[in-house]
Amino acid sequence: MLVAEAVGRALAATGVEHFFGVVGSGNFHLTNALVAAGARFVAARHEGGAAVMADAYARTSGKLGVLTLHQGPGVTNALTGIAEAAKSRTPMVVLAADTGAAGARSNFRLDQAALAAGIGAVHERAATPASAVSDVLRAVRRARTSRRTVLVSLPLDVQAAVFSGDLAVPSSPAAVQMPDLAALAALASLLASARRPVFIAGRGARGAAAAISALADRCGALLATSAVARGLFNGSPWYLDVAGGFASPAAAARIAEADAVVAWGCSLNMWTTRHGALLGPDAAVAQVDVDPDALHTGLGVLGDAAATATAVLDLVAPSQGYRTAPLPSVRWRDVPFDDLSGDGRIDPRALSIALDDLLPAERTVSVDSGNFMGYPSMYLAVPDEAGFCFTQAFQSIGLGLATAIGAAVARPDRLPVAALGDGGFLMGIAELETVVRLGLPMVIVVYDDAAYGAEVHHFAGQDLSTVTFPDTDLAAIARGYGCAGVVVRTPADLGAVRDWLGGPRDRPLLIDAKVSAARGSWWLEEAFRGH
Repeated sequence: MLVAEAVGRALAATGVEHFFGVVGSGNFHLTNALVAAGARFVAARHEGGAAVMADAYARTSGKLGVLTLHQGPGVTNALTGIAEAAKSRTPMVVLAADTGAAGARSNFRLDQAALAAGIGAVHERAATPASAVSDVLRAVRRARTSRRTVLVSLPLDVQAAVFSGDLAVPSSPAAVQMPDLAALAALASLLASARRPVFIAGRGARGAAAAISALADRCGALLATSAVARGLFNGSPWYLDVAGGFASPAAAARIAEADAVVAWGCSLNMWTTRHGALLGPDAAVAQVDVDPDALHTGLGVLGDAAATATAVLDLVAPSQGYRTAPLPSVRWRDVPFDDLSGDGRIDPRALSIALDDLLPAERTVSVDSGNFMGYPSMYLAVPDEAGFCFTQAFQSIGLGLATAIGAAVARPDRLPVAALGDGGFLMGIAELETVVRLGLPMVIVVYDDAAYGAEVHHFAGQDLSTVTFPDTDLAAIARGYGCAGVVVRTPADLGAVRDWLGGPRDRPLLIDAKVSAARGSWWLEEAFRGH
């Protein structure tokens, strides 16, 4: 058997069930070997989309993301998606074909190690035919145990060589990182002194909700999450929803009044803290994380979120804490607003509330970047943390549709909802064919202001001709791909959405929502402060 076939078999033996990519000559045999070994291949129309699909699949399923690429332009086409995954510490393995020893003058030649380093990914190389399988399995272990995105270079001559090594796949259970006793005591002391504690959980706390909730019950802490962990504490009457720029006024006020804030697997970046303004000047701050580089504010506790919360539970006496009265509504949809619908445009808040009422509760919401993104992120409810996929670590627009595809593959039991701006939709439109080909019953909502809305509002009063565009019938374009399509200008136009939901859902639905551009979203001014 050839090395390419051996690598495919070994990867399947580690539990790889789905993988994504675009096939060229350099990854043809490897892709077919993985398929033959039982993994399902999801073919994208662009490598950038494939990378985002693998990332979103990993986030939503909790499993390893796997991406396969042709050498040269196949790799460079995928870089934005790989950078997003690396910045998010998504456990993902990128199987990148590479020029072999005789490829010094190949058009496809790249310094893949330098590319990986430049975007924050880890690099590995299948060095020889004898070591190739173990090299790839090392990458898998590192991706899973260290939560890293690993790019593996697979030279063509190594892939084509005869494999004579061992195909045994060793088990590699992830070790739980326990904090030291001094750090646990310090965290317990901080909580014992707190009268208004707030816990903010990030993506690193997925899987730790029960342990963190138990500790919050013990010390009377209110619960919040970063945007990427939205839904983690659904069902708790003490859940404030998202902290940071997306926080509702009621939630932001309570976080700002906290005298102790503990971040669990959350980097407390400028978005989650509103550039620090959301944390009171006298608040004690602690961070719990397995990544030492993430510990930058206050008391740093290096350890697993669930293990740390469980250990501290026995060190803290019961307290009412911040739970002195029931919380008011923290939902954005309950905040009064002046409806700006009119002149053939619908207010994005009115649109989002109407969609929230129409769409089934069992949904997976995936959101692209742009001026619009706060509306679907905060006005559309999600069932749990797996029901919200937010690929925003790199702040690229154009990733939303591919995100929704990866999330839909991970959770076929839920209605996939892609929320996009018109600019991001048109950047990623190639993957609309993928949605149709896969038969996904996806609802694609385009918040269409015929512009790059963030720039329109940020540079208001200046020449905006470079960021505004003619109105386009995106629903008609979608119908050309095989979708159902509807243009929405008023709430009454959403009747077509209700009809689609009540029907067989045998094709995706694209909603071209002509939204009002009369004002920028509430988070926009703060967002541009970070540029």
